[in-house]
Amino acid sequence: MFDDRSPIYRQIAERIKADVLSGALKADERVMSTNQCAARYRINPATAAKAFQQLVDEQVLYKKRGIGMFVSTRARDVLRARGRKTFFGEVVDPMVAEARAIGIPLADVIRRIEQHENGEV
Repeated sequence: MFDDRSPIYRQIAERIKADVLSGALKADERVMSTNQCAARYRINPATAAKAFQQLVDEQVLYKKRGIGMFVSTRARDVLRARGRKTFFGEVVDPMVAEARAIGIPLADVIRRIEQHENGEV
């Protein structure tokens, strides 16, 4: 269920984020409670609460006092914007630097990406 690469609360938060991005969780949809999460995954409720608090801090979830946690109306946009920034910083920028270092013109890189887009590769 969980791996040893990162803390359990982060893995829970990442699953919820993935569900928001995929559309499995929609805006204003209620998510399971911390106690339900703890029971489902057999973890300490404090661990589940930490995951949900992280998601509230990141504007993915919001609390309705006495009712529960819900997906923010902006959650998908927030996650996509963050994902784009990470993608360019961790994938594209290093790729461009590597291409330059080994003498591949950026036009060749762009052409290769377009081939992928067109299903030619």
